[in-house]
Amino acid sequence: MLAYPRLVPVVLLAAAACSSSQTSSAGSSPSPARSSSGDPRVGLKPGLFDAGEGVWNLRVVSKTPPPEAFVGVTNSDLAFKGQYAFQGNYNGIQVWDISNPSRPTTVITHVCPASQSDVSVYRNLMFVSGEGFGGRLDCGTGGVQEAVSPHRLRGIRIFDITDIRNPQYIANVQTCRGSHTHSVLVHPGDTSSVYIYVSGSAPVRPAEELSGCSALAPSEDPNSALFRIEVIKVPLAHPEQAAIVSSPRIFQDLVEAPSHGLAPEDRKALETARAGGAFIVELGGQERVLPDRMIRPMLDSLARARGATTPTAADSAALRDSLKVMVARRIADRGPGPRPGPTQCHDITLYPAIGLAGGACEGYGLLLDISDPVNPRRIDAVSDSNFAYWHSATFNNDGTKILFTDEWGGGGQPKCRPSDPREWGANAIFTIENRDMRFRSYYKLPAPQTPNENCVAHNGSLLPIPGRDIMVQGWYQGGISVFDWTNADRPVEIAFFDRGPVDSTRMRSGGSWSVYWYNGVMVSSEIARGLDIFELVPSAHISQNEIDAAKTVRLEYLNAQGQPQFVWPATFALARAYVDQLERSNALPAARIASLRQELAAAERASGDQRRTALTTLADGLGSQAQARRLVDALRELAKS
Repeated sequence: MLAYPRLVPVVLLAAAACSSSQTSSAGSSPSPARSSSGDPRVGLKPGLFDAGEGVWNLRVVSKTPPPEAFVGVTNSDLAFKGQYAFQGNYNGIQVWDISNPSRPTTVITHVCPASQSDVSVYRNLMFVSGEGFGGRLDCGTGGVQEAVSPHRLRGIRIFDITDIRNPQYIANVQTCRGSHTHSVLVHPGDTSSVYIYVSGSAPVRPAEELSGCSALAPSEDPNSALFRIEVIKVPLAHPEQAAIVSSPRIFQDLVEAPSHGLAPEDRKALETARAGGAFIVELGGQERVLPDRMIRPMLDSLARARGATTPTAADSAALRDSLKVMVARRIADRGPGPRPGPTQCHDITLYPAIGLAGGACEGYGLLLDISDPVNPRRIDAVSDSNFAYWHSATFNNDGTKILFTDEWGGGGQPKCRPSDPREWGANAIFTIENRDMRFRSYYKLPAPQTPNENCVAHNGSLLPIPGRDIMVQGWYQGGISVFDWTNADRPVEIAFFDRGPVDSTRMRSGGSWSVYWYNGVMVSSEIARGLDIFELVPSAHISQNEIDAAKTVRLEYLNAQGQPQFVWPATFALARAYVDQLERSNALPAARIASLRQELAAAERASGDQRRTALTTLADGLGSQAQARRLVDALRELAKS
């Protein structure tokens, strides 16, 4: 028997957690990624702060390295309030003043270690996620060494940021599985509170550390911490009274489905490892290499058990046999029938304006009804064998589509290599029809990346381009990609920025964790390199008028996982943007487009009743032409202003 019998099941569980992709709702088969030898992103010079760069249809406004306390520590997600950007980091929170986007300045560096330190803001409050085992209630940097400790923080930290330069830690809400991510719901029906939907995917903590925590199946313990999310209510007048008010079991009756196999490069690596004598187990229908850091202690223990210091070939053979027995026992212990589906979401995007949420829940994409904020209800679920890990979600502005991202490889592996299938590690786009999700297409970063660049679909947000569904998205070391998914069947890239690998000789983490549009600019949290800010520039894909119209949308704050609905004020930029779109789609003859522009210019030069009459006449002249509906509405609103 092995001296560390509990170690192997932990490894196997970890391996299982990485293989929770589901049966296909989209019947396409994997196809190889195309080569993009002419793409300026290919072949960029490596480097940390001096890497080569490829940029298209964007302007790099600024690149700001991290403050000293956070150099070499992972930057995570972003939130925004007023002129400030809040950047999470595994060491705490950085607050940037981005009122001058070309020169962001550090407002405060608040050291308070936790993973991942995902951050959200609302009014005078800041909320920060903590899931790892080393986060301390007192924000100390010493970590927590004990297996059970009253000092450990796993849940949500709440800060008062009335004085932005002096955040006050006022409360925390502990949860059984911690908070990997969270989403703040500002519900239209409740102005006195906000709600936090907590997604925690770590192992359940012992009841000795937090009373009531149970890792048993719900059939054995109805209060199990598995197969549920947590909803925290935060009274705005007394945030120190924040508490869990419900634990909805939104995963009921979901079952695990088969995952896709290994990509060509991964299969080659597996065979190389096998030839080199690696220890390989089969789990969930896939073979996996067990890392040497796990195998070495087991071999050493076998040697010590017989009074030796060096493992022998016989020890290796005994360990291989033991691993087979353990895997077989785990499979037998599952019992008959399909295995249950996900026990947690990775991320939940709340869209209160339409009363829906999109749950990216490890092996499934869920559509939730959040009209009752305390009791979200699952109304649809989709799965796809091309997806490995449903990670995050984004709605289009009118709520008729939803996009899910697939974090194949967990964000730490190269999954944008030339031979990787384009349906794996991509986005999946669905239309929402009668509150059901219907698959339409995939979108994946079109430029291949190197084997030393962690790359896969990650976090992004909509841009407020009127009349179109345009999104900017981070792809780790794949950089950022701006793409148009107005046509749900044919998403197309329209802009990008990328750097060369952090290191061309080995895998080192870096790249865009998340990039979000906020009040005219796109702000990217660069894992290793700090804070990047970009602007769109006019191109064949997007006009200056569309960019100008987008800049008229101003937000007081932004948490991308609490998606706002964009509303465009009545401006001539908006009307001209719609004219540009009519021209781009060939919806009206060129002569009519030229006439519209001339009449708009004349109306803008006019004022008072003369302007109103000109705009109304222009709208009336377009009549009931369906393709010009948005322009007609914009003209009539402009006439009223």
